Amino acid sequence: QVQQNVERLFTRFVEEGKATVRLREPAVDLCLSKANVISLKTFLSAVRLAHQGSDTGVLPLSPLVPAKNSDVEKPKTKMIITSRRDYPLTKSFPFSLEHLQTSYCKLARVDSRVLCLRKLRKLDLSHNHIKQLPATLGDLVCLQELDLHDNHLEAFSAALCSSGLQKSLQLLDLSQNQIRALPLEFCQLRALVRLRLDDNALLRLPCRIGQLGRLRCLSAARNKLPFLPSDFRRLSLENLDLFGNPFEQPNPLVPNIQLKIPLTLLECAARAAVNHRIPYGCHLLPSHLCKDLEVAKTCVCGSACLSSFIQITVTMNLHHVAHTVVLVDNMGGTEAPVLCYFCSLGCYSQFLDRHLQSSG
Repeated sequence: QVQQNVERLFTRFVEEGKATVRLREPAVDLCLSKANVISLKTFLSAVRLAHQGSDTGVLPLSPLVPAKNSDVEKPKTKMIITSRRDYPLTKSFPFSLEHLQTSYCKLARVDSRVLCLRKLRKLDLSHNHIKQLPATLGDLVCLQELDLHDNHLEAFSAALCSSGLQKSLQLLDLSQNQIRALPLEFCQLRALVRLRLDDNALLRLPCRIGQLGRLRCLSAARNKLPFLPSDFRRLSLENLDLFGNPFEQPNPLVPNIQLKIPLTLLECAARAAVNHRIPYGCHLLPSHLCKDLEVAKTCVCGSACLSSFIQITVTMNLHHVAHTVVLVDNMGGTEAPVLCYFCSLGCYSQFLDRHLQSSG
């Protein structure tokens, strides 16, 4: 179908026997090369007339000779650019690309032309100067691998975590950036299998990281993590690397007590909503209350607590969540502190009794 379906004709190199016809549906580029110049000009003229709806009887077409297989260029699916000199400034990227690498190109932002490549499965923007990611990056709904290591990123936006990447993104490399924290929504990227966060400035991991049920490889070496979130226990990994973090020494005997006795009405209602799995949403509750419920803590007894709790850190052997563990420090350790919560003094006392008995 040509009528009203030609997005643009690229005829700059027609005298060299080259031209490109960009269609709207399907969104593809038809690249012509090694053509007879006169025949090519006649063909392009016919395409223009057909696009405008002219009758087929007036189209300047001659009998066509079938092209040889060797003369037909297959749609380009892979492009690798590793220098600023080779980066295309005037030409568009082929819409057929499935794998694009633009590394060492000194890019300060993601090229808007890249955001139109809806067939992309692998995008490598490593070794650039990118400081911020556009929300429209989430429109690449086929994207499975995203490599952003060695850039200047300070955040990974919540908008991207709530986009189409939730279902497609399997590999994400954010290593060697300047990220201090990841948003709560990060754990909506539930298709993630491999996640690299090395050499950032992370002060914490997402509190709901256990929701990443498909995650198998996690690397967060050389950050500033003092401890791991309680939800970390739910992970089931093949490989884990947390080397070089300044983990605190766990001390269950020095709790952080945030209990409010008696419990406020808000605390009682929040605990009941989580414990009984009562449906809620922004159409029923103010948005800030919904966010509070989403990050509710879980006591060792299984009950929820919101803002009234006792918090401690305990030692966890990382082999409980990963088959292969890179040593946490130069001393050969594979243990790290993990947060632990209690909803009442009774729960904490029971834990303390068991801890003192095992220590004695």
